[in-house]
Amino acid sequence: MAGFDKIAERFTRSIARGTSRRSLLATLGMGMTGAAVFPVLPVARASTHPGGVAHPPVTSGVAQDPGDRTTCDYWRYCAIDGFLCTCCGGTVNTCPPGTEMSPITWIGTCTNPADKRAYIISYNDCCGASSCGQCLCNRNEGDRPQVRTQSNNDYNWCLGTESSIYNCSTAVIVGVALDQPQ
Repeated sequence: MAGFDKIAERFTRSIARGTSRRSLLATLGMGMTGAAVFPVLPVARASTHPGGVAHPPVTSGVAQDPGDRTTCDYWRYCAIDGFLCTCCGGTVNTCPPGTEMSPITWIGTCTNPADKRAYIISYNDCCGASSCGQCLCNRNEGDRPQVRTQSNNDYNWCLGTESSIYNCSTAVIVGVALDQPQ
């Protein structure tokens, strides 16, 4: 340890002999000015999507199912919390290859803007591969407290599968919601 101390002392003294306080302050000032200017330099942005990965729009092509399935604004995603399977190699109804759909789900009721009807949506997590990390959506419309687990999206729903590792979430239509009595 004494050898290290001697080397450090020699190095520090040689720097002190070769520089003045003014030159050190001038160098630090230039470095701080350069660091402040760096964030305003132009940068090419590859995507406007979160996560920096560009995804071409994925639509159903059917007028009764409008919207881009790779964005959080898609009507079926009104109560979703997680990565969209449409950005991870799956679809709105199916899991990506190498993952398995959890049989245990949470549900939400979303209104289709095309026909103005409410649909019951089953949000199934796809499990078995590491998290996709693309197209994260956290919409909590109709989310209920955790005491009502079937209507809460804050759990890892990879139960009943071989692996509890979460990958992404699907939004499967399971039925039409009944109209509320007037």
